[in-house]
Amino acid sequence: MTDESHDVPETAERKLLVALLTRHQRQVFAYIYTLVADYNLAEDLVQETNMVVCEKFHEFQPGTDFIAWACQIAWWRVRAVRQRLARSKVLFDQDVLEAVAGTVARETAELDRRHEMLRRCLDKLNPRDRQTVLTRYEPGSSVAEAARQSGRTVEATYKALGRIRKALLDCVSLNLPALGDNA
Repeated sequence: MTDESHDVPETAERKLLVALLTRHQRQVFAYIYTLVADYNLAEDLVQETNMVVCEKFHEFQPGTDFIAWACQIAWWRVRAVRQRLARSKVLFDQDVLEAVAGTVARETAELDRRHEMLRRCLDKLNPRDRQTVLTRYEPGSSVAEAARQSGRTVEATYKALGRIRKALLDCVSLNLPALGDNA
């Protein structure tokens, strides 16, 4: 069989699939990680879930809740792994797992709203403060690196980060109800 997939233009369905997977990958991972509490296993399960989502995407109804649909697929992948591991490890009772899964599903929308508001609040910061906080929380970065990039001392950067965190918390807290009305 020859690889002719590069010659075929992307269909609207494929573009939608890619957009939805890209947009919701973090939430699917968080959902799975909450259920398995093992980072590497969660990464493997996300990949398995993505494969099933791709295979079954023709069954997805556009306009419905993609995250709920993808998390349902993830739920079945987690259950399958739990059954395989049940003989070798102590696992949570099925009722506990279902309760956790239900809680995660309910909280996903709230976490998405908070994430969106945090993004908006970050956009309101002055460029120097925004860059300082983004540098500090970049994987593998440190306060010293944020200080170096912002031209502040380490002590001044600690103080600035405290002030920035407080400003972001206040911004999110004050504006989150309004986001719910517009979302």
